[in-house]
Amino acid sequence: MDEEHLDDDLRVVKGRSLLPRCLRSFLPVYVLLGLSLLLSISLCALSLSRVSAVSSKLLEVNPERGQNFSNRDSLLFPCGPDSREWEYFHGKCYYFSLGRASWFRAKAQCEELGSHLAVIDSFAEQSFIMFRTRNERFWIGLTDRNSEGDWEWIDGTDYKTTFTFWKEGEPNNSGNNEDCAHVWIAGKWNDVYCTYECYFVCEKPLPR
Repeated sequence: MDEEHLDDDLRVVKGRSLLPRCLRSFLPVYVLLGLSLLLSISLCALSLSRVSAVSSKLLEVNPERGQNFSNRDSLLFPCGPDSREWEYFHGKCYYFSLGRASWFRAKAQCEELGSHLAVIDSFAEQSFIMFRTRNERFWIGLTDRNSEGDWEWIDGTDYKTTFTFWKEGEPNNSGNNEDCAHVWIAGKWNDVYCTYECYFVCEKPLPR
């Protein structure tokens, strides 16, 4: 074998011996990177478990914090998030019907909704209802069906000592059978026969 071929063989052998040595020099780096990754994952898992534990303790100490969403709903929809057709005014909820009915049917529909026909006991409440009814006829919870001339509020409120807002000349019992009251022009009250069909106002307290 000549000297030139010997040098080539030596270079090949040396090249082969250098590759494993190079890999061995990077092996600790790969090991450290792997350990660092495992440590990072472990720390993240530990942090998440601690955050979860702290949140649970905060809710135990102050359970009202878990009710923030319902509290916001009560501010936006004081009559209940599922009762958006009800309108809030001065501590009560009101429903203004979209269809007409007799006084008896209106009374029954209000009761089906867990309420009663509106009982107007102040000028503030009268103004609110007057603004909403806008000269349309709406039944209220006032009647003298039990005794002619003895008007009674449907919830037992004493009629003789409370606010009234009759139209001039009313109640007049025209036709001898006008036993139910509704609001009409400018919100004034008028008596009419109870089978007349008009809109109606229901009233109920705020939900608890």
